Amino acid sequence: MSYFELQEFEDPTLPGSGVNMDVNFLRMLNDARKISGIPYKITSGYRSIEHNKTVGGVINSSHLTGKAADIAVGGGSQRYVIINSLIKAGFKRLGVAKTFIHCDTDESKPNSVWTY
Repeated sequence: MSYFELQEFEDPTLPGSGVNMDVNFLRMLNDARKISGIPYKITSGYRSIEHNKTVGGVINSSHLTGKAADIAVGGGSQRYVIINSLIKAGFKRLGVAKTFIHCDTDESKPNSVWTY
């Protein structure tokens, strides 16, 4: 069962770009969603270079290769459940902000947890 549609990961300036998402990343995210038992709202998935610049993304953003997503979060308990499920699903790169959680599977970068 898939909890996501590719459209959820599209660059808003590039219709159909959800197909650029990495299949292994999507499998892991789907596993995390199943583990958590709560819906995920994707606020950013694949990004074009132009859109990445517009939103202030870093030059080597994992969103550019379809190996990253940002998930909206409300409060602390929801944040805990999502982070816990991402770790159980095997994610080793997490960014935690007030309103979202970033996760990626970019093997060219070190394992890390950071805050925004």
